[in-house]
Amino acid sequence: MNQIFDNANQWLNDLVSYVPGKPIEDVARELGLDPDKIVKLASNENPLGPSPMAVKAMQEALQKAHYYPDGGGYHLRAGIAAKYGVGIDHVILGTGSNEIIEFLGHAFLRPDDNIVTAEHAFVVYKILAKLFGAETIEVPDPNLTHDLPAMAAAINDRTKIVYIANPNNPTGTMVSEAELDRLVDRVQRNVVIALDEAYYEFLPDPPNTLKYFRNHPNVIVLRTFSKIQGLAGLRIGYGLAHEDLIRLLQKTRQPFNVNSIAQAGALAGLRDDAYQAKTREVVRQGRDFLQAEFRKRNLEYVPSVANFILVNVGNGKEVFQKLLRRGMIVRAMDEYKLPEWIRVTVGTPVQNQRFLEDLDQVLTEDYTDKT
Repeated sequence: MNQIFDNANQWLNDLVSYVPGKPIEDVARELGLDPDKIVKLASNENPLGPSPMAVKAMQEALQKAHYYPDGGGYHLRAGIAAKYGVGIDHVILGTGSNEIIEFLGHAFLRPDDNIVTAEHAFVVYKILAKLFGAETIEVPDPNLTHDLPAMAAAINDRTKIVYIANPNNPTGTMVSEAELDRLVDRVQRNVVIALDEAYYEFLPDPPNTLKYFRNHPNVIVLRTFSKIQGLAGLRIGYGLAHEDLIRLLQKTRQPFNVNSIAQAGALAGLRDDAYQAKTREVVRQGRDFLQAEFRKRNLEYVPSVANFILVNVGNGKEVFQKLLRRGMIVRAMDEYKLPEWIRVTVGTPVQNQRFLEDLDQVLTEDYTDKT
Protein backbone atom coordinates (compact mmCIF):
# COMPACT_ATOMS: atom_id res chain seq x y z
CA MET A 1 0.00 0.00 0.00
CA ASN A 2 2.77 2.43 0.93
CA GLN A 3 5.47 1.04 -1.36
CA ILE A 4 5.57 4.31 -3.29
CA PHE A 5 7.16 5.95 -0.24
CA ASP A 6 10.07 3.54 -0.41
CA ASN A 7 11.22 5.50 -3.45
CA ALA A 8 10.98 8.88 -1.73
CA ASN A 9 14.14 10.66 -0.60
CA GLN A 10 14.86 9.09 2.77
CA TRP A 11 16.08 12.31 4.41
CA LEU A 12 12.53 13.65 4.16
CA ASN A 13 11.50 11.25 6.93
CA ASP A 14 13.17 13.52 9.48
CA LEU A 15 11.98 16.79 7.95
CA VAL A 16 9.82 18.89 10.29
CA SER A 17 7.58 21.35 8.46
CA TYR A 18 7.66 25.06 9.23
CA VAL A 19 4.93 26.12 11.67
CA PRO A 20 3.63 29.61 10.80
CA GLY A 21 1.76 31.97 13.11
CA LYS A 22 -1.88 30.91 13.41
CA PRO A 23 -4.25 32.84 11.11
CA ILE A 24 -7.06 34.83 12.72
CA GLU A 25 -9.68 32.82 10.82
CA ASP A 26 -8.35 29.50 12.17
CA VAL A 27 -8.36 30.74 15.76
CA ALA A 28 -11.89 32.07 15.39
CA ARG A 29 -13.15 28.79 13.96
CA GLU A 30 -11.32 26.51 16.41
CA LEU A 31 -12.14 28.47 19.57
CA GLY A 32 -15.51 29.97 18.61
CA LEU A 33 -14.25 33.54 18.93
CA ASP A 34 -15.34 36.68 17.10
CA PRO A 35 -12.62 37.27 14.46
CA ASP A 36 -13.04 41.03 14.83
CA LYS A 37 -11.91 40.74 18.46
CA ILE A 38 -8.81 38.67 17.75
CA VAL A 39 -5.41 40.38 17.57
CA LYS A 40 -2.58 38.72 15.70
CA LEU A 41 0.93 39.65 16.86
CA ALA A 42 2.56 36.41 15.75
CA SER A 43 4.14 36.82 12.31
CA ASN A 44 5.97 40.17 12.35
CA GLU A 45 3.44 41.67 9.95
CA ASN A 46 2.98 45.40 9.41
CA PRO A 47 0.44 46.67 11.98
CA LEU A 48 -0.69 49.47 9.64
CA GLY A 49 -1.66 47.15 6.80
CA PRO A 50 -0.39 47.33 3.21
CA SER A 51 1.13 50.39 1.57
CA PRO A 52 -1.74 52.51 0.17
CA MET A 53 0.25 53.09 -3.02
CA ALA A 54 0.64 49.33 -3.36
CA VAL A 55 -3.09 48.75 -2.92
CA LYS A 56 -3.91 51.25 -5.67
CA ALA A 57 -1.38 49.71 -8.04
CA MET A 58 -2.71 46.20 -7.39
CA GLN A 59 -6.28 47.28 -8.04
CA GLU A 60 -5.21 48.64 -11.41
CA ALA A 61 -3.17 45.52 -12.19
CA LEU A 62 -6.20 43.30 -11.57
CA GLN A 63 -7.71 44.60 -14.80
CA LYS A 64 -5.00 42.68 -16.67
CA ALA A 65 -5.06 39.54 -14.57
CA HIS A 66 -5.98 37.45 -17.62
CA TYR A 67 -2.44 37.90 -18.95
CA TYR A 68 0.56 35.94 -17.72
CA PRO A 69 2.96 38.06 -15.66
CA ASP A 70 6.25 39.36 -16.97
CA GLY A 71 8.37 36.26 -16.40
CA GLY A 72 11.53 38.30 -15.95
CA GLY A 73 9.90 40.90 -13.68
CA TYR A 74 11.60 43.66 -15.67
CA HIS A 75 9.88 46.74 -14.20
CA LEU A 76 10.16 45.59 -10.59
CA ARG A 77 13.77 44.49 -11.00
CA ALA A 78 14.56 47.81 -12.68
CA GLY A 79 12.88 49.67 -9.82
CA ILE A 80 14.86 47.75 -7.21
CA ALA A 81 18.08 48.27 -9.15
CA ALA A 82 17.46 52.01 -9.43
CA LYS A 83 16.68 52.34 -5.73
CA TYR A 84 19.94 50.72 -4.69
CA GLY A 85 22.17 51.99 -7.50
CA VAL A 86 22.95 48.61 -9.04
CA GLY A 87 22.35 47.03 -12.44
CA ILE A 88 19.20 45.05 -13.17
CA ASP A 89 21.36 41.95 -13.66
CA HIS A 90 22.16 42.09 -9.95
CA VAL A 91 18.50 41.45 -8.99
CA ILE A 92 16.41 38.27 -8.77
CA LEU A 93 12.78 38.00 -7.65
CA GLY A 94 11.17 35.26 -5.59
CA THR A 95 7.86 34.39 -4.00
CA GLY A 96 9.10 35.79 -0.75
CA SER A 97 12.79 35.72 0.09
CA ASN A 98 12.14 32.13 1.21
CA GLU A 99 12.02 31.07 -2.43
CA ILE A 100 15.47 32.54 -3.02
CA ILE A 101 16.72 30.42 -0.12
CA GLU A 102 15.27 27.49 -2.06
CA PHE A 103 17.03 28.67 -5.24
CA LEU A 104 20.31 28.54 -3.32
CA GLY A 105 19.53 24.99 -2.30
CA HIS A 106 18.84 23.95 -5.89
CA ALA A 107 22.05 25.57 -7.05
CA PHE A 108 24.48 24.43 -4.35
CA LEU A 109 23.19 21.72 -2.01
CA ARG A 110 23.49 17.97 -2.42
CA PRO A 111 23.18 15.12 0.09
CA ASP A 112 26.00 15.19 2.65
CA ASP A 113 26.74 18.89 2.05
CA ASN A 114 26.09 21.28 4.94
CA ILE A 115 25.10 24.83 5.74
CA VAL A 116 26.22 26.92 8.71
CA THR A 117 23.76 29.01 10.75
CA ALA A 118 23.46 30.45 14.23
CA GLU A 119 21.76 28.18 16.75
CA HIS A 120 18.74 30.46 17.10
CA ALA A 121 18.52 31.71 13.52
CA PHE A 122 15.49 31.57 11.23
CA VAL A 123 14.43 27.91 11.18
CA VAL A 124 13.67 27.86 7.43
CA TYR A 125 17.40 27.69 6.61
CA LYS A 126 17.60 24.31 8.33
CA ILE A 127 14.30 23.06 6.91
CA LEU A 128 15.23 23.84 3.32
CA ALA A 129 18.72 22.39 3.73
CA LYS A 130 17.12 19.15 4.90
CA LEU A 131 14.89 19.22 1.83
CA PHE A 132 18.03 18.82 -0.28
CA GLY A 133 19.53 16.15 1.98
CA ALA A 134 22.07 18.56 3.46
CA GLU A 135 23.03 18.88 7.12
CA THR A 136 22.98 22.00 9.27
CA ILE A 137 25.83 23.09 11.53
CA GLU A 138 24.26 25.23 14.25
CA VAL A 139 26.78 27.50 15.96
CA PRO A 140 26.06 28.69 19.53
CA ASP A 141 25.07 32.35 19.68
CA PRO A 142 26.00 33.95 23.03
CA ASN A 143 23.40 36.49 24.16
CA LEU A 144 21.27 35.24 21.25
CA THR A 145 23.48 37.16 18.80
CA HIS A 146 25.35 35.62 15.86
CA ASP A 147 28.94 34.76 16.71
CA LEU A 148 30.48 35.40 13.30
CA PRO A 149 34.06 34.29 14.12
CA ALA A 150 32.72 30.99 15.46
CA MET A 151 30.52 30.58 12.38
CA ALA A 152 33.49 31.14 10.09
CA ALA A 153 35.51 28.61 12.10
CA ALA A 154 32.70 26.04 11.74
CA ILE A 155 32.98 25.96 7.95
CA ASN A 156 34.46 22.75 6.59
CA ASP A 157 35.09 21.26 3.17
CA ARG A 158 31.44 20.19 2.86
CA THR A 159 30.00 23.64 3.66
CA LYS A 160 28.21 25.29 0.76
CA ILE A 161 26.24 28.15 2.35
CA VAL A 162 26.52 30.33 5.47
CA TYR A 163 23.31 32.08 6.52
CA ILE A 164 23.36 35.29 8.55
CA ALA A 165 20.05 36.90 9.47
CA ASN A 166 20.64 40.55 10.30
CA PRO A 167 18.55 41.54 12.20
CA ASN A 168 17.91 37.99 13.27
CA ASN A 169 14.50 36.36 13.57
CA PRO A 170 13.39 35.43 16.24
CA THR A 171 15.88 37.17 18.55
CA GLY A 172 15.76 40.72 17.15
CA THR A 173 19.55 41.07 17.54
CA MET A 174 22.07 42.17 14.92
CA VAL A 175 25.77 42.25 14.14
CA SER A 176 27.68 45.32 13.01
CA GLU A 177 29.00 46.18 9.57
CA ALA A 178 32.55 45.86 10.88
CA GLU A 179 31.83 42.29 12.04
CA LEU A 180 30.34 41.47 8.65
CA ASP A 181 33.38 42.95 6.91
CA ARG A 182 35.66 40.59 8.80
CA LEU A 183 33.47 37.57 8.05
CA VAL A 184 33.21 38.30 4.34
CA ASP A 185 36.97 38.72 4.08
CA ARG A 186 37.60 35.49 6.00
CA VAL A 187 35.19 33.08 4.26
CA GLN A 188 36.60 31.37 1.18
CA ARG A 189 35.04 32.32 -2.15
CA ASN A 190 33.61 28.85 -2.84
CA VAL A 191 31.14 29.21 0.06
CA VAL A 192 28.01 31.31 -0.44
CA ILE A 193 27.35 33.95 2.23
CA ALA A 194 23.61 34.67 2.38
CA LEU A 195 22.80 37.85 4.29
CA ASP A 196 19.09 37.73 5.17
CA GLU A 197 17.91 41.31 5.68
CA ALA A 198 14.14 40.91 5.93
CA TYR A 199 14.03 43.53 8.70
CA TYR A 200 16.82 45.88 7.62
CA GLU A 201 14.41 48.76 6.82
CA PHE A 202 13.59 49.05 10.52
CA LEU A 203 17.20 49.99 11.28
CA PRO A 204 17.94 53.73 11.56
CA ASP A 205 21.46 53.17 10.21
CA PRO A 206 21.60 49.77 8.45
CA PRO A 207 24.90 48.18 7.43
CA ASN A 208 26.00 48.76 3.84
CA THR A 209 25.97 45.20 2.61
CA LEU A 210 25.53 45.93 -1.09
CA LYS A 211 29.22 46.80 -1.28
CA TYR A 212 30.13 43.13 -0.82
CA PHE A 213 28.80 41.54 -3.96
CA ARG A 214 30.66 43.92 -6.24
CA ASN A 215 33.95 42.27 -5.20
CA HIS A 216 32.67 39.08 -3.59
CA PRO A 217 30.62 37.02 -6.07
CA ASN A 218 29.79 34.55 -3.30
CA VAL A 219 27.68 37.07 -1.31
CA ILE A 220 23.90 37.47 -1.75
CA VAL A 221 21.62 39.86 0.13
CA LEU A 222 18.02 38.72 0.69
CA ARG A 223 15.20 41.21 1.25
CA THR A 224 11.41 41.16 1.27
CA PHE A 225 8.30 43.24 0.71
CA SER A 226 6.48 41.36 3.47
CA LYS A 227 7.47 43.55 6.40
CA ILE A 228 7.82 47.31 6.15
CA GLN A 229 5.73 47.57 2.94
CA GLY A 230 3.00 45.40 4.52
CA LEU A 231 2.75 42.98 1.59
CA ALA A 232 3.21 39.62 3.31
CA GLY A 233 0.14 38.15 1.60
CA LEU A 234 1.66 38.73 -1.84
CA ARG A 235 4.68 36.49 -1.11
CA ILE A 236 7.32 38.53 -2.88
CA GLY A 237 10.97 39.15 -2.10
CA TYR A 238 14.25 39.67 -3.89
CA GLY A 239 17.94 38.95 -3.86
CA LEU A 240 20.86 41.24 -4.69
CA ALA A 241 24.16 39.71 -5.75
CA HIS A 242 26.95 39.65 -8.31
CA GLU A 243 25.52 39.18 -11.79
CA ASP A 244 27.23 35.79 -12.18
CA LEU A 245 25.49 34.43 -9.07
CA ILE A 246 22.16 35.92 -10.16
CA ARG A 247 22.54 34.35 -13.59
CA LEU A 248 23.07 30.94 -11.98
CA LEU A 249 20.09 31.30 -9.64
CA GLN A 250 17.82 32.40 -12.50
CA LYS A 251 18.28 28.90 -13.92
CA THR A 252 16.66 27.40 -10.81
CA ARG A 253 13.57 29.64 -10.99
CA GLN A 254 10.20 28.45 -12.29
CA PRO A 255 8.71 30.49 -15.15
CA PHE A 256 6.27 33.16 -13.94
CA ASN A 257 7.20 32.51 -10.31
CA VAL A 258 6.13 36.02 -9.23
CA ASN A 259 2.58 36.98 -10.20
CA SER A 260 1.68 40.25 -11.91
CA ILE A 261 -0.40 41.61 -9.00
CA ALA A 262 2.49 41.10 -6.62
CA GLN A 263 4.93 42.74 -9.02
CA ALA A 264 2.74 45.83 -9.37
CA GLY A 265 2.12 46.12 -5.63
CA ALA A 266 5.77 45.61 -4.75
CA LEU A 267 6.99 48.26 -7.19
CA ALA A 268 4.56 50.81 -5.78
CA GLY A 269 5.36 49.82 -2.19
CA LEU A 270 9.06 50.20 -2.92
CA ARG A 271 8.44 53.84 -3.85
CA ASP A 272 6.13 54.61 -0.91
CA ASP A 273 8.78 56.26 1.26
CA ALA A 274 6.27 58.14 3.41
CA TYR A 275 4.48 54.93 4.37
CA GLN A 276 7.74 53.19 5.22
CA ALA A 277 8.78 56.12 7.41
CA LYS A 278 5.42 56.04 9.21
CA THR A 279 5.69 52.30 9.78
CA ARG A 280 9.24 52.67 11.08
CA GLU A 281 8.16 55.28 13.61
CA VAL A 282 5.11 53.33 14.80
CA VAL A 283 7.32 50.29 15.31
CA ARG A 284 10.03 52.27 17.11
CA GLN A 285 7.55 53.82 19.53
CA GLY A 286 5.72 50.53 20.10
CA ARG A 287 8.93 48.60 20.65
CA ASP A 288 10.17 51.16 23.19
CA PHE A 289 6.81 51.05 24.95
CA LEU A 290 6.66 47.26 25.19
CA GLN A 291 10.26 46.94 26.35
CA ALA A 292 9.67 49.57 29.05
CA GLU A 293 6.57 47.68 30.20
CA PHE A 294 8.50 44.42 30.32
CA ARG A 295 11.08 46.11 32.56
CA LYS A 296 8.32 47.31 34.88
CA ARG A 297 7.07 43.75 35.17
CA ASN A 298 10.59 42.34 35.70
CA LEU A 299 10.19 40.20 32.58
CA GLU A 300 13.41 39.26 30.85
CA TYR A 301 13.46 40.26 27.17
CA VAL A 302 15.99 40.49 24.36
CA PRO A 303 16.52 44.14 23.31
CA SER A 304 15.33 44.23 19.70
CA VAL A 305 16.14 46.31 16.64
CA ALA A 306 13.36 44.71 14.56
CA ASN A 307 9.55 44.83 14.69
CA PHE A 308 9.19 42.08 17.29
CA ILE A 309 10.46 41.25 20.77
CA LEU A 310 11.44 37.99 22.44
CA VAL A 311 10.22 37.85 26.06
CA ASN A 312 10.68 35.20 28.74
CA VAL A 313 7.33 34.21 30.28
CA GLY A 314 8.40 30.99 32.03
CA ASN A 315 6.48 28.49 29.89
CA GLY A 316 6.13 29.82 26.38
CA LYS A 317 3.82 27.15 25.02
CA GLU A 318 1.44 27.35 27.96
CA VAL A 319 1.29 31.15 27.89
CA PHE A 320 0.81 31.04 24.11
CA GLN A 321 -2.19 28.71 24.51
CA LYS A 322 -3.75 30.82 27.26
CA LEU A 323 -3.31 34.00 25.25
CA LEU A 324 -4.80 32.22 22.24
CA ARG A 325 -7.96 31.45 24.19
CA ARG A 326 -8.27 35.15 24.91
CA GLY A 327 -7.99 35.98 21.21
CA MET A 328 -4.36 37.14 21.34
CA ILE A 329 -2.06 35.35 18.89
CA VAL A 330 1.70 35.39 19.53
CA ARG A 331 4.42 32.81 18.81
CA ALA A 332 5.75 30.15 21.15
CA MET A 333 9.45 29.47 20.64
CA ASP A 334 9.76 25.69 21.16
CA GLU A 335 10.92 25.10 17.57
CA TYR A 336 13.78 27.52 18.24
CA LYS A 337 14.83 25.66 21.41
CA LEU A 338 13.60 28.57 23.56
CA PRO A 339 10.72 26.91 25.46
CA GLU A 340 10.46 29.64 28.11
CA TRP A 341 9.97 32.43 25.59
CA ILE A 342 7.32 33.91 23.33
CA ARG A 343 7.85 36.31 20.42
CA VAL A 344 5.44 39.21 20.08
CA THR A 345 5.17 41.46 17.03
CA VAL A 346 5.04 45.18 17.71
CA GLY A 347 1.49 46.30 16.91
CA THR A 348 -0.46 49.53 17.00
CA PRO A 349 -0.70 51.33 20.36
CA VAL A 350 -4.13 49.78 20.94
CA GLN A 351 -2.88 46.29 20.07
CA ASN A 352 0.20 46.65 22.27
CA GLN A 353 -1.93 47.70 25.23
CA ARG A 354 -4.35 44.83 24.65
CA PHE A 355 -1.42 42.38 24.56
CA LEU A 356 -0.10 43.63 27.91
CA GLU A 357 -3.52 43.41 29.51
CA ASP A 358 -3.99 39.85 28.27
CA LEU A 359 -0.45 38.90 29.30
CA ASP A 360 -0.99 40.33 32.80
CA GLN A 361 -4.16 38.29 33.16
CA VAL A 362 -2.47 35.10 32.02
CA LEU A 363 0.60 35.56 34.22
CA THR A 364 -1.61 36.44 37.20
CA GLU A 365 -3.58 33.24 36.64
CA ASP A 366 -0.33 31.27 36.54
CA TYR A 367 0.85 32.85 39.79
CA THR A 368 -2.51 32.17 41.48
CA ASP A 369 -2.52 28.57 40.29
CA LYS A 370 0.97 27.99 41.76
CA THR A 371 0.07 29.49 45.12
